[in-house]
Amino acid sequence: MAIQWFPGHMHKARKEIKKVMSQIDVVIEILDARIPFSSSNPMIRQLKEDKPCIKILNKSDLADPDVVKAWQEHFEKDAQVKTLAISANTLSNKGAIANLCRKLAPHRQDSDKPINAMIMGIPNVGKSTLINSIAGRAIAKVGNEPAVTKRQQKINLDNGIVLSDTPGVLWPKLEPETCGYRLAATGAVKDTAMEYESVAIFALEHLANHYPEALATRFKLDFSTFDLQQDK
Repeated sequence: MAIQWFPGHMHKARKEIKKVMSQIDVVIEILDARIPFSSSNPMIRQLKEDKPCIKILNKSDLADPDVVKAWQEHFEKDAQVKTLAISANTLSNKGAIANLCRKLAPHRQDSDKPINAMIMGIPNVGKSTLINSIAGRAIAKVGNEPAVTKRQQKINLDNGIVLSDTPGVLWPKLEPETCGYRLAATGAVKDTAMEYESVAIFALEHLANHYPEALATRFKLDFSTFDLQQDK
């Protein structure tokens, strides 16, 4: 069964984003590096139209580096896309995103007007944390749950770039079902939107199939002998 979680503020945010998109030079889409495909909202692709895009693979410290690199290469096959793998909590090169914005908006290089960049992404992917890291101060409200940011706000970075922060937006029906499970397992939807047991089983099976040694180390198991048994 597909997960459905589309609070009223998300519908409002989508309308507001569409209204101001013509003023935006660069879209910065924040993805969860653990699930780059599932955390890429198809609505964002529609809303951004033909705007150049920086795809930030956040939480890369929690992801498989080889898989992250493969996704970066895949995304950058599009000449209008640049990528950056980071951990917003420990962002070291704060100028990297600004430099990418300038590369993707060359028409602003000799202009008195700032580059207008819009940060977009699904809930709880780290948008507000990234903004605070870039700005070097607490500007955006953060929280370890989805839907903390509920309205747009503009932040002047004083480096020729103005960021528009937007609420995390999902699409109304999360399909296929595996996509919904991945989003639930990484905290992109509210706890009440799914059954804990189903999500836990999905996550456990994924880890057992792809990262058995890591799973065994975490729970002090012998990965060469353990097997998953689901109650019938």
